[in-house]
Amino acid sequence: MTTAELNKKKLALIAWINTLSDERTIDFLESIKSSGSNGDWWDELSISQQKSIRTGIDDIKKGDVISRSEFWNSLKDG
Repeated sequence: MTTAELNKKKLALIAWINTLSDERTIDFLESIKSSGSNGDWWDELSISQQKSIRTGIDDIKKGDVISRSEFWNSLKDG
């Protein structure tokens, strides 16, 4: 990945973070930042968070996914 591509990803993440209003998500991101290189961030996750991530990975492996636009449309319709 080029420096320009990396910077573009960083800016996209910053823009996304600025739109967040869910305190739990913000706290989670802050905990990742705070953990730094003091070990594996995975170990800092709750069992529930680890299970949720594993479930998501299993869904991806099975092809049980939807597009980004389908996801956002489902929120609008909900």
